[in-house]
Amino acid sequence: QVRLVESGGGLVQPGGSLRLSCLTSGSIFGRNAWGWYRQAPGKERELVAHITRGGSRNYAESVKGRFTISRDNAKNTVYLEMNSLKPEDTAVYYCNFPGFEYPYWGQGTQVTVSS
Repeated sequence: QVRLVESGGGLVQPGGSLRLSCLTSGSIFGRNAWGWYRQAPGKERELVAHITRGGSRNYAESVKGRFTISRDNAKNTVYLEMNSLKPEDTAVYYCNFPGFEYPYWGQGTQVTVSS
């Protein structure tokens, strides 16, 4: 079975930084992209960043220039480096595979940006 385990969230002040990790296990053969999503209270889940097998990166306009997605294939881990955090970034962050989403999402990791 595929398992998705997100970690690294927490409470941070505006302007601060966090690095999120997504550890994947099980068979993920056939996935050609890894992504980070977030869902704020009362809002739909949105894709904020993804990286392809070829290394191409894409970001939502709301996070472009502040977030960086990367992966370590040897560790089966995808990272999201978040800098210059804003209160609007407050959400539960999840990982999954854009274009071939695994139907059972992880618990996510809470990111709260507040003074």
